[in-house]
Amino acid sequence: ILTILGNSAVLATAVKRSSLLKSPELLTVNLAVADIGMALSMYPLAIASAWNHAWLGGDASCIYYALMGFLFGVCSMMTLCAMAVIRFLVTNSSKSNSNKIPKNTVRILITFIWLYSLLWAILPLVGWGYYGPEPFGISCTIAWSKFHNSSNGFSFILSMFLLCTVLPALTIVACYLGIAWKVHKAYQEIQNIDRIPNAAKLEKKLTLMAVLISVGFLSSWTPYAAASFWSIFNSSDSLQPIATLLPCLFAKSSTAYNPFVYYIFSKTFRREIKQLQCCCGWRVPFFSTDNSAENPVSMMWSG
Repeated sequence: ILTILGNSAVLATAVKRSSLLKSPELLTVNLAVADIGMALSMYPLAIASAWNHAWLGGDASCIYYALMGFLFGVCSMMTLCAMAVIRFLVTNSSKSNSNKIPKNTVRILITFIWLYSLLWAILPLVGWGYYGPEPFGISCTIAWSKFHNSSNGFSFILSMFLLCTVLPALTIVACYLGIAWKVHKAYQEIQNIDRIPNAAKLEKKLTLMAVLISVGFLSSWTPYAAASFWSIFNSSDSLQPIATLLPCLFAKSSTAYNPFVYYIFSKTFRREIKQLQCCCGWRVPFFSTDNSAENPVSMMWSG
């Protein structure tokens, strides 16, 4: 519910200001699409299976669920990586050059992200890797436990781990460390904090917001990654069901965090949220009557 409501508000705000969206903001929209896509395509089936105390639908629904999870998970990770790279480029460019990233370039980048994610999601269907149920039995994912005695499966896990997790994560960390160092050096050159330009303060605020989004995603998925890699080298029976269930639920919760970060850092987005009346039978005014030219989503990337 939080994922759908929060990311729907982000998308509604973006649609309202679509003509004013800057090119990097399209990545924020793409991240919201991936989060809400995961919630709509996966969570109802998982919830129904939980109430049933067993997986519903057999092998076909299990493969579908795992494929959707892998598709949207990789898409979110690569989108965050692209956001970090663009934040780094914008921060290290002059103001005159920071807004010259063409929208078509970002659209091509988003298309590549989806194709890249789809490729990795399809690979287990054509024989490189496997999909299967989680040890606790009410969710499906990559069948980690099958890989410790399969060279084919292990090569898939190793490649996926390097290209979809380690490399994007290192890129994110390197970009934000570079941004932090540049901001630190810039602030050192300004002796009086009252003389710091508003643009520099906004840049620091936007960077902090982007860092929190990435940290939230990586932190929520780290316990699940640890439990999964334990299953690769050990029997799945070596972990209690609760030890595999909780990391899985925590990882799925990552789709609900981002709208809260936007709410904290964007005054305009907060005003938009306060106008939402999410009560059955009430009108839900996603679009405010405020004619201000300020773009709530641009608060994330302007400066």
